[in-house]
Amino acid sequence: MRMVVVLLSVMMVCVLLMDAMVESAAEFDPYKVLGVTRSASQSEIKKVYKRLAKEWHPDKNKNPEAEDMFIKITKSYEILTNEEKKASYDRYGQTDNTHPYGRGHHGFRHNFYFDESFFHFPFNNKGGQDFANSKYTLHFSQYVNEVVPDSFKRPYLIKITSDWCFSCIHIEPVWKETVQELETLGIGIGVVDVGYERRLANHLGAHQTPSILGVVNGKVSFFHYAVVKGHLMQFIEDLLPQRLVEKVTVKNNQEFLKSWHKLNKPHVLLFDQVPSVPLLYKLTAFAYKDYVQFGYVDQGLSETADLLRKFNLNTYAPTMLVFKEDVEKPADIIQAKGMKKHIIDEFISNNKFLLAPRLVNQKLFDELCPVKQFHRRRKYCVLLITGEEESFATGNEAFLSLASDNTNDVLRFAYVYQRRQQPLCDVLLKNKDSTLPQVDQVVILERRNGAGKILYKPVLGGWNGSKEDKHKLLEELERLEKDPSILNCDAVLPELNNELTSMFLTRWIYTAYDYLSEIIADLLHNNWREMMPLLSLIFSALFILFGTVVIQAFSDSSEEKQPKTKAKEASNAENGSPHTSSTSSSRPPKKNFVEVTELTDITYTSNLVKLRPGHINVVLVLTDSTKNILLSKFAKEVYSFTGSLTLHFSFLNVDKHSEWMAAVLEYAQDAVQIDTDEEEVYSCKVDYTGYVLALNGHKKYLCLFKPVYTGEDLDSKPEEEGGGSRSRKGMTRSRSTSLQIHHKLDRLGLWVERLMEGTLPRYYVPAWPGLDKITVNK
Repeated sequence: MRMVVVLLSVMMVCVLLMDAMVESAAEFDPYKVLGVTRSASQSEIKKVYKRLAKEWHPDKNKNPEAEDMFIKITKSYEILTNEEKKASYDRYGQTDNTHPYGRGHHGFRHNFYFDESFFHFPFNNKGGQDFANSKYTLHFSQYVNEVVPDSFKRPYLIKITSDWCFSCIHIEPVWKETVQELETLGIGIGVVDVGYERRLANHLGAHQTPSILGVVNGKVSFFHYAVVKGHLMQFIEDLLPQRLVEKVTVKNNQEFLKSWHKLNKPHVLLFDQVPSVPLLYKLTAFAYKDYVQFGYVDQGLSETADLLRKFNLNTYAPTMLVFKEDVEKPADIIQAKGMKKHIIDEFISNNKFLLAPRLVNQKLFDELCPVKQFHRRRKYCVLLITGEEESFATGNEAFLSLASDNTNDVLRFAYVYQRRQQPLCDVLLKNKDSTLPQVDQVVILERRNGAGKILYKPVLGGWNGSKEDKHKLLEELERLEKDPSILNCDAVLPELNNELTSMFLTRWIYTAYDYLSEIIADLLHNNWREMMPLLSLIFSALFILFGTVVIQAFSDSSEEKQPKTKAKEASNAENGSPHTSSTSSSRPPKKNFVEVTELTDITYTSNLVKLRPGHINVVLVLTDSTKNILLSKFAKEVYSFTGSLTLHFSFLNVDKHSEWMAAVLEYAQDAVQIDTDEEEVYSCKVDYTGYVLALNGHKKYLCLFKPVYTGEDLDSKPEEEGGGSRSRKGMTRSRSTSLQIHHKLDRLGLWVERLMEGTLPRYYVPAWPGLDKITVNK
């Protein structure tokens, strides 16, 4: 009997609760909450919402009911601005998607509406993500691939939230207001929902909701204070590294500006009336820390009055000055009230480099002298190879003066110290006469690809900064603008030495100091569960260090045996040991993925006569004796062009088809007779070995490549050639007719590049001669 009474009581309570919820649902009307009619437009709804949200904001309205009213206003705005939710409410009286049925369906006479504000439950709010727009939602791959690399240029503020989070909704007004201000400063914002991104939350070390953390330089820091706007702004400022901006007064002004030569950076000074450095300026300094040195001048101090008079500045608005090589006169200036981020970014981006910076690493070289992307977007680098001694100062100043007068965007001026970039200078100065006195050298170069290939031309006579040298360099630059082919030397540059490695110790000390400070803060605020990753890292480092020492100790004995083994192998090689020869011959040959077919009477029609429009067949001419050597060299030269779908590669045996070669080259007589000996033309004994023909079967034209000797082997052995300078002219004919086979295709890669650009001369053929006749060897 008692059980029946208890069950009846429970049922009565449930009925009362359901009636209360229905009454609560009936009381909630988004139109009444916002005070608009059903025919109100979206602009009217938005205008009313902004006014009510500002009036009932919990931070501004101290009424106890302000928070509940603020939530109702926001929810009403969400319903009426969403077409599906608005239509559902107008038709069924529903405000959520918790029940898809309308009145009268399936025998139900009532809709059971649960007002979130009644229980303070964020059922459909996902921890307040309506305030933080969906564009802030982070996923694990997005965090790893985008946020972490980007955190080296700007800080990120990330909120960890979840469904059924009681505290998340209370911080939403503060979070939204803070986010709106931080976004204008360029700070990255992210929201992680633990219910959907548990993996990312664990990766960040967030084990409770709500949590707020910051990410700078890939390092995660947690926010441990009350969630108010001032604390969040201070948290972002504390995330930034120290010593980003130097305070500048009249005492250290000259020292600050003159450090451009040592740091190899422009210097920027911000003049403002506030005593502390603005957060926007610190964020800019963090984003461009690798390019520009930043300083701040407080206009309110008496020590800075002389600087204001020196640069003739007004104090009514913030002012930014950029100084490059000239420390007395700013290179650029900007002044504006309420300086915005995009204005500062554009100003700094246009002044990232000195007029003639020193190449100190490969990254700077890639940005100053980028690789040519398009034919009409060439960038030429005018490079001065000099020394650090005082004797080179005059030439360096003259070169800087020339760079200051340059207004051509195509030209970039830079210099290197030969001792610090010796591998680079050895390549560029390989043809320089060692008997000349030690002087500066100017080289004009153009980068062709990311692998280091360049075309360049040294300016003859060296560089000492005289008027004659300036005039000579300007003439070369004018010729370059009219004819880019004057860059007649090619080379492959090695990667530049990183001269900033000497500053690594100082940077490491500063980083270690910041990291220790962060560890102390974590010990004060975090629990041991959050400290486990740090402890694991420390023990792992100790284990690796100990393991390295042990392995080194055991490997010493094995290394002592290696010289004996190598000595034994060397003796076997000298004695012609069969074991050594079999070992070397068992290595598989290097594969060349270049498909080269022979041009015969069978393949002639498909590979030339009926070649598809737009396709070109590149044909190498060879003989039986030179076939292997020339095919190997040909494959290496054209390998980088095998990705083109319009190029095909073939070879033609001139021993079999010399008559066809003579018939085709009749239409290119001007090209054939260049550099050809008169006696050879008269006797019709032209050596076609090493010639390359680019044949367009559809348009019936050809482009011709003739072997060009680079002069590398002959110059390396002047004594063996004999005769010195007196017999040099007499040796011209013998050298040109006895080219070494493996040098005949030295410049084929550049020729194919010009073929792809369409800058080679074309020789049109009325009709392709037949290839069915085979020449009989005599």
